[in-house]
Amino acid sequence: MNLKTKPAVPAGGMMNKVFIVLLVLVLGFSMIYGKTETEKDPYLWLEKVEAKKSLDWVKKINAETTSVLEKVPGFVELNKKLLDIYDSKARIPYATKIGKYFYNFWRDAVHQRGIYRRTTIDEYKKENPKWEIVLDVDALAKKEKKNWVYKGMDRLYPDYNLCLVKLSIGGADAAVVREFDISKKEFVKNGFYLPEAKSQISWIDKDTIFVGTDFGKGSLTKSGYPGIVKIWERGTSLKEAKTIYKAGEKSIWAYGGRSFSDDGNIDFILEGLTFYTSKKFIIKKGKLIELKLPLDSNFIGIFKKQIIIKLKSDYKSNGKVFKLGSVLIGSLKGLIENKINFKVLIEPSDRMSIGSVQTTKNYILVTILDNVVNKLLKYSYNSKGNWEKEEIIIKSNGTLSVFNTNEKSDDFFVNFTNFLTPSGLYMVSGKTGKKELLKSAPKWFDAVPYEVNQNIAVSKDGTKIPYFIIKNKKMKLDGNNPTLLYGYGGFLISMKPRYSATVGNAWLNKGGVYVLANIRGGGEFGPKWHQAALKKNRLKAYEDFIAIAEDLIKRKITSAKKLGIQGGSNGGLLVGATFVLRPDLFNAVVCQVPLLDMKRYTKLLAGASWAAEYGDPDKADMWDYIKKYSPYHNVKKGVKYPEVFFTTSTRDDRVHPAHARKMVAKMKDQKHKVYYYENIEGGHGGAANNKQRAYMSALGYAYLYKKLMGK
Repeated sequence: MNLKTKPAVPAGGMMNKVFIVLLVLVLGFSMIYGKTETEKDPYLWLEKVEAKKSLDWVKKINAETTSVLEKVPGFVELNKKLLDIYDSKARIPYATKIGKYFYNFWRDAVHQRGIYRRTTIDEYKKENPKWEIVLDVDALAKKEKKNWVYKGMDRLYPDYNLCLVKLSIGGADAAVVREFDISKKEFVKNGFYLPEAKSQISWIDKDTIFVGTDFGKGSLTKSGYPGIVKIWERGTSLKEAKTIYKAGEKSIWAYGGRSFSDDGNIDFILEGLTFYTSKKFIIKKGKLIELKLPLDSNFIGIFKKQIIIKLKSDYKSNGKVFKLGSVLIGSLKGLIENKINFKVLIEPSDRMSIGSVQTTKNYILVTILDNVVNKLLKYSYNSKGNWEKEEIIIKSNGTLSVFNTNEKSDDFFVNFTNFLTPSGLYMVSGKTGKKELLKSAPKWFDAVPYEVNQNIAVSKDGTKIPYFIIKNKKMKLDGNNPTLLYGYGGFLISMKPRYSATVGNAWLNKGGVYVLANIRGGGEFGPKWHQAALKKNRLKAYEDFIAIAEDLIKRKITSAKKLGIQGGSNGGLLVGATFVLRPDLFNAVVCQVPLLDMKRYTKLLAGASWAAEYGDPDKADMWDYIKKYSPYHNVKKGVKYPEVFFTTSTRDDRVHPAHARKMVAKMKDQKHKVYYYENIEGGHGGAANNKQRAYMSALGYAYLYKKLMGK
């Protein structure tokens, strides 16, 4: 069984849901600098998110941008095409197995806010399954006159009827929590309820929950997360909930949960010390027992009363040294008694890293990334009590995602995709390896004219940096090809091959070349690859990105006039820093929901939780380094920059919209031409529904057409 924790929140790109609590930290806190800082920064007023002055400014700049980009030839047609894709009923309805049902959240033209629905496995296998609607968010929003956006639910084991539903206003990470009864399809009268906050919740039993929320003064950490865990009993007020744990003053978050299993339930507490480190406790007979594990290890789950962990640094135990990135397994009882003897399940190599680790009734499933291509391994005990591995082959040269694993079955789902192959959803037998194709996504563009290559660029320090390039087979090496380079490079997140109907239709079919960077800071080659660009090594990520850009030009794939870059969140910081460092290298920059003011980032929303990634700018030696690349502090009057397109969301309570607002205001005052669009809702994802998503995407590509294709 896997420990039952909170869903991961992406910081850009697709997010694996395994390392959940450690990656859910990317959320909100705000504090005010003193008078001296205010005097230095004339744009601080834009940090007041919903002040009339700020919103009036936003609407004015939005109008300036849309009046230009909506007139770019092809914009209207592209907007319609993308909306048709996003609303298409031919999409794969990915479903999560819970109890005897498969549940799916679905948005389309009719259900713009979405419906939560369920069906059986026999029905799911059909081309057009019959779905039973459990919760209609559109109908709820209309009835209650609220701008509800569905954010997930926590269900009570073992019948899964009682649920704690999270509903956000306008797409923010902060959400209202309401108890819902699936069997009755209605909210529970006088049930558990929490007002809007970034709450942490988990069932204990039908009348009791673990809860972390905004209890009032001193209950939230400086990162805006719950720092106190309480047990709350049905029928009592939240004020009566009993405190069982309080995080340290400098910690990021605290979480209490119960992992349900036929082998016995386990209650646990996790305290996030930093973004990458946490204390781990088991609650036994009302007492906390701290597990003596490396603080930076990921606590993956329990399998047949054994604990599985993944290392982010070398670990010495019982005279053995275990390599960072390795997956270890050992007795939970031994761990509790401080007598554990870990064994290595799998360890990485220089160009191979370990991705997800999940368990079925009898097997452990491990996805590995071998030179940025996924493979799936199955581990089982042999007759001698040793682990044996076997590769389960789905398809090659792509990305595999394993889900719907549980302790009652050895069957599971695998999704496969690559740049030119739409997603295929398979049901796989762990016992035999037999696979059944359940669903296939549509082919939204003709892939025949295109090919995928993996090239290597050499960074400033000599490190070899891989990147994927998707291009027409007949492309001429004349330096005249419009090229879009996408990157992220942070938080151990890997950029992997995946099919994008948007990229295919909006870019490849228009004659563009698409490039995906695998720079340091990501997780493509494990913790070492990530740690190589942490804190005072952050510039390595930007040097890698620049090296890829230079390599594209050197190979005559493109030229500076035809090269654009794109990134969001941490990737927004990447492209922001890169265009400021090398303005000569690009002619277009799409900078989405970015961090840009790296002096104040720790004081804006979730920023305090990211100090483990970027470093603390309030420390003089760290700021001396950060200020070398902080985009907001390095943009200068009189320098010729690309005409950057910045986007953000008013309702983003993860990365503060002021990062983009202030950068735009400063650049405009410096007489630089920029484009800007701020969606009034949508949260960190930028859009609250498919219509907004299609419109914002169309704006971005219209900008790229204008800058790189001369439209």
